[in-house]
Amino acid sequence: MKRLLLCLCAAGLLASAVAFSGPKSSSPGLDFKVEDRNPVTHLRLNNDPAEFQFAIVSDRTGGHRPNVFAQAVEKLNLLQPEFVLSVGDLIEGGKKKPEQLAAEWKEFDGLAKRLRMPFFYVPGNHDVGNADTAKLWDEKLGRRHYYFVYRNVLFLVLNTDDPPGSGQGHLGKEQIAWAEKVLADNRDVRWTIVALHKPVWNVSNVEKTGWLDVEKALADRPYTVFCGHVHRYHKFVRQGRNYYQLATTGGGSKMRGVHYGEFDHLVWVTMKKDGPVLANLLLDGILAEDLKQPVVKEPGVSTAGRKPTHPARGKVLFEGMPTPGAYVVLSPVEGKGVRADSLVEADGSFTLSTYTANDGAAEGEYTVTIVWRKPMLDAEGKPGPNLLPARYADAKTSGLKATIKAGKNELSFELRK
Repeated sequence: MKRLLLCLCAAGLLASAVAFSGPKSSSPGLDFKVEDRNPVTHLRLNNDPAEFQFAIVSDRTGGHRPNVFAQAVEKLNLLQPEFVLSVGDLIEGGKKKPEQLAAEWKEFDGLAKRLRMPFFYVPGNHDVGNADTAKLWDEKLGRRHYYFVYRNVLFLVLNTDDPPGSGQGHLGKEQIAWAEKVLADNRDVRWTIVALHKPVWNVSNVEKTGWLDVEKALADRPYTVFCGHVHRYHKFVRQGRNYYQLATTGGGSKMRGVHYGEFDHLVWVTMKKDGPVLANLLLDGILAEDLKQPVVKEPGVSTAGRKPTHPARGKVLFEGMPTPGAYVVLSPVEGKGVRADSLVEADGSFTLSTYTANDGAAEGEYTVTIVWRKPMLDAEGKPGPNLLPARYADAKTSGLKATIKAGKNELSFELRK
């Protein structure tokens, strides 16, 4: 009996050791001595060959700021993803002379070539938004929509300016038919990543954009969508799938922080067996071993035409109570100039921003609108219910006005039912 017990104990210890160490194939290259007690949780290394990491950059342009995208390039080289995917707006574009557009592409290509991994171009409205910029894209890069498959994951790149200058976004019939065929031909992939520029699902007449046809073709598979364009981060959920509207990687932004969805970032994507795992990496938080920001030379757009702004803050109360999360917008009465806006804090206070965070507003007369939605947008991107009377949401009926003068400005809005 004693011999039997000893044999059982030995077998139990052996089983524990085997269970702890796991199959050798799950930890290739690991040489670790397994004892009765071990200073490690387990030996199942996170190194599945089917999994991989890639990064996504968002809008560089649309009033781009100096030295941001160039820093992102240096920081991507620190992170070493397997490749980088964009969501468009790589040059300022617009109606310019061919030599000006060529110079903008030369500048961007110089940045992209510094990456030590592949960079996949995606067309934005600044890149292909008119006949001239679209023609130049075709001459330089060829396809405006395309796909590739990597480790059984389909990457579907779409063009939301088809045809060029389609405003809120549009996908032409030929592109839709092509996308449907690509999806049909790649039914067995484990996941699909869709990259496009404009959030065409979040417009009032989405049925006219062509997106619903693509979305129907996507419905029978696991997928994730990434876009840019708005320069403000937001997550949508449609068909039970995640759609991400990214912030910026240098594009025009007031940069008021995470609360506003306004920040410069990279999206780090780890493609697992059960779908992508996302990490938003703020550019300022990615530092090299010397803790120094890289020194780069990337000029931004000129800010010479901006009107001087003056500090402007105030309070919004509804029936005498604060309105935390309400959205205040000041629009120039004459229709010329730039509007200022702010979210209301917990105590009812707000600080206006026009060009940069908390810079105030330009001198002049303004109409004021205020909405207080909870949530501001729901998961599908639809505005939440407004807790204030509807009249305050329309400049014609709000009855709210503001005058901004040189120096400090204090505003107060007492709202009633």
